[in-house]
Amino acid sequence: MSGGATEDRPSVVLVDDSAEVRAVVRMLLQSAGFEVVAEGANGDDAILLAYRHEPALLLLDTSMPKVDGLEALPAILALSPMTRVVMFTGFEEPQLAARARELGAADLVEKSIPLEELPDRLLAALADGRRGTPLRVVRPRAVPDRLPQEQAVVSEHLQQFRDLFDRAEIGMATLTSSGTVVRANRALAGLMSCAPYDLVGVDYGRLTMGQGEDLDRCLDDIGTLGADLASFEHFLPAPEGEEPSRVVRVTLAPIRDTQRQVLYLFGQVQDVTSQRAVESELQRSEENFRRLVTAVREYAIYMLDVEGNVVSWNAGAQRIKGYSADEIIGQHFRVFYPPEEQDSGHPEHNLALALRQGGFAEEGWRLRRDGSRFWASVVITPVYDDAGQHVGYAKVTHDQTRQRKHEEERRSFVDQRVQMLAVTAHELRNPTAVIDGSAGALRRSWDEMSVAQRNTLLAGIRSSAERLRRLAGDLASAARADGETLPFRLEEVSLTEVVQGAASRIQASRPGARLEVKIPEDVVLRADPGRLAQLLDNLLDNAVRHGAPPIGLGVTADEDVSIMVTDGGDGIPLDLEGRLFERFALSGPAGGTGLGLYLVREIARRHGGDATYLPPTDARPSTFEVRLPR
Repeated sequence: MSGGATEDRPSVVLVDDSAEVRAVVRMLLQSAGFEVVAEGANGDDAILLAYRHEPALLLLDTSMPKVDGLEALPAILALSPMTRVVMFTGFEEPQLAARARELGAADLVEKSIPLEELPDRLLAALADGRRGTPLRVVRPRAVPDRLPQEQAVVSEHLQQFRDLFDRAEIGMATLTSSGTVVRANRALAGLMSCAPYDLVGVDYGRLTMGQGEDLDRCLDDIGTLGADLASFEHFLPAPEGEEPSRVVRVTLAPIRDTQRQVLYLFGQVQDVTSQRAVESELQRSEENFRRLVTAVREYAIYMLDVEGNVVSWNAGAQRIKGYSADEIIGQHFRVFYPPEEQDSGHPEHNLALALRQGGFAEEGWRLRRDGSRFWASVVITPVYDDAGQHVGYAKVTHDQTRQRKHEEERRSFVDQRVQMLAVTAHELRNPTAVIDGSAGALRRSWDEMSVAQRNTLLAGIRSSAERLRRLAGDLASAARADGETLPFRLEEVSLTEVVQGAASRIQASRPGARLEVKIPEDVVLRADPGRLAQLLDNLLDNAVRHGAPPIGLGVTADEDVSIMVTDGGDGIPLDLEGRLFERFALSGPAGGTGLGLYLVREIARRHGGDATYLPPTDARPSTFEVRLPR
């Protein structure tokens, strides 16, 4: 029945990228008298289903893979003008309401509200959701005393994350998968010389001063190639009549669903103008030569003839490159370049550029006399005699291997911080909605539900709570491990008791898991029982999430103790094996924090052992092995 209801049951199309959220909302709406006629997972689905069903209501998620809700909204209303569209958003951003109202939404509801309020809001949208009327924004109430303490803790953590986002001194933004800004903090607005609400609904590519292609490349790397981080640099807008001079570095981290589809993006925008100014200064060849020559032991400073042969050599050149003056004078300077660059004519090309441009600067790998490589900053300046005749080149080389390593470490730290915030935001989002919605449905409709329906909702609550508990534990342990403050309390431990406890916990939290435990004899070793239990919990949870039955847990003992967790799956993807035990190494549809295996290795090493992965063969299943000294 187009745009209406069956026996006064309003028809609803439900579009959200999370299957768990759709399941909870569908059960809630059906019990409240609505008829859910169709479901979809992205904006393309929403447009098609609106045209096909012409429902009375369409509950539409804001950010989804492929096409987000804001992009799809105009097409939905054009194809089904009688449909009332209610935006269902995980972004707590007030300016979304203004943007949604401009596009014709009847209401906007944040996912963090108690979900039992949702049916009344949809009925109100049916009654007064005319276009042009003020758009109401449904926000969460204060947490009442009667709700569980765990819910209050989750809400507090969410608020802390929002405060961190808004007060951060570097620019931060949440974007849709297509690059539209949904939320921006004050620091980012300051960089763009506007207010935060001015950025909501703006395609970030419009802010890049003509470098939108770089943004598109990053979005393609994330959405198509599956990259977990992408970055680029661009100039900031300058006042009218002035040339842009400030440069920022944009780092994008995707938030994905369990199927690895991009839900939305978390962006960090950092002003790197001062760093780029230093690099620009180093590229001015004459100024470089004047400054570097005063520190001759830190810089290789030497002359080349017009053909590129070495004609002079200083002490710094001998220290950095390893050649004495007698060994190198007369040789062509191409010997300092790696073989692949020699073959491509790169040294001669650098001389040609220096002569044509009046100077040339670059960074790259160079060779020492012993064949080892170092990262060099190089400046080449053409030299002329008093008559203006070209007589050769002055060449200055600085060994920047240590600085390059420090810069890579700094960038890695920044990228990991962005990734941690993104993982935390993602891991909090759906469990909170599932716990809230399921608890509300059980409280309201317990007597009308079948046993199977109750068990489904209770299982969702329990798995979501376990997911939040593991997130908190993994984040806390990882932070302590990084700071070398992870506490250990060593004592005599019965490995049989620890293994049996871990097996009981995984079977309680995963009732369907098939687990085979083999402990030929009781083994006693000196260890921290709590950390050892955490290690086993993480290995078993990893096997259940990412592997396939049967799951095996075995122990052998000789001079060392070997703990092995096996599964019947295809093993770890090749592209992940090299970084398997690193922080935030994520793969597969099951999601997770990317910290579990990192903590397994850290705990094993703190005990004097190590953790390794053995890929499956004809004679051996996929295996994680932890070896500990007895």
